[in-house]
Amino acid sequence: MNHNMQSNINPTIIQQWLIDAQKDGIQKLVVGAVIYKNNKLLLVERVPSDFMGGFVEIPSGTVEAGEDLLTALAREVQEETGLIVTSVLEYLGSFDYRSSSGKKTRHFNFLVEVKDGEIKLNPTEHQAYYLVMLSDAVFTTLNISDATKEILKIASQQ
Repeated sequence: MNHNMQSNINPTIIQQWLIDAQKDGIQKLVVGAVIYKNNKLLLVERVPSDFMGGFVEIPSGTVEAGEDLLTALAREVQEETGLIVTSVLEYLGSFDYRSSSGKKTRHFNFLVEVKDGEIKLNPTEHQAYYLVMLSDAVFTTLNISDATKEILKIASQQ
């Protein structure tokens, strides 16, 4: 765990989300990070061979057994982008879907701040990244799920 990471999220609330997820029959937890770099959103494009290949998303990944949501968030951001999360600013909401293996999955999304650094993608997962503003024309042409677009809109209003 990155012990220098600050969080504005109340741990009690996080516990409640986990209890609710269990009640709702959620089998897999995923965390996603909305990252602004130079006032632009960082989006990553999945490799074609992967589940939802070619989709453009926020850096995200599975919470491992016994792992805390925010620890998983920081780990996934680092694994997927090489960037270090310094603080978790806001919770942006969640959405549910079925994973590639058919598991009922809940995707928790957070607005985070990262240390300045070079973006280094994990080539087994992502083939490209984009730094965009919601107002950019390219934003409308990227293959982004509606659920993710909704999260990005919420983030841009913070």
